[in-house]
Amino acid sequence: MAQGEVLGFEEYVRTRQDALLRSARRLVPDPVDAQDLLQTALVRTFGRWDGIADKSLADAYLRRVMINTRTEWWRARKLDEVPTEQLPDASVDDGAEQRADRALLMDVLGVLAPKQRSVVVLRHWEQMSTEETAAALGMSAGTVKSTLHRALARLRQELENRAARSREAEETPARIPSQRNRRHDERGRERCAA
Repeated sequence: MAQGEVLGFEEYVRTRQDALLRSARRLVPDPVDAQDLLQTALVRTFGRWDGIADKSLADAYLRRVMINTRTEWWRARKLDEVPTEQLPDASVDDGAEQRADRALLMDVLGVLAPKQRSVVVLRHWEQMSTEETAAALGMSAGTVKSTLHRALARLRQELENRAARSREAEETPARIPSQRNRRHDERGRERCAA
């Protein structure tokens, strides 16, 4: 790679790193993993930088590399996780409602398949058009639309399920021992004392 190309890549990274890190953060929930994802994508892109004729498309190219890398990681993950009926409570920073909503959304996005998550992130967070999303993901506009429709339906269902579980937990009364059980416990204590 020519020295001018290297300097061009360095300048590109310097000016676009914050926006690219935000994109990576939306693809993976953990901030450290997002940094790793961006770093890996930048390394892969650096090797092909001189092949990108139109540098105005570099963001789209890099996002595609991030999506492909994230998909590779997802496929290679160890399945040490065990599904449970009850999700752990999410912590809320100082009652900041916006952060709580964002955390919930990031958590809920985890139920989507990588392809669905990519479409939702590009269409709604990155605010790309259907055609731009299709080009970035290498699929047709119709596939983007149908994938987005199924993904949003899945997200709605997951949010409804969580809300129902939350209501059930709030409505379940605390169990109070019956009068008979209390008398039985008192007789047992009397026998132990004697």
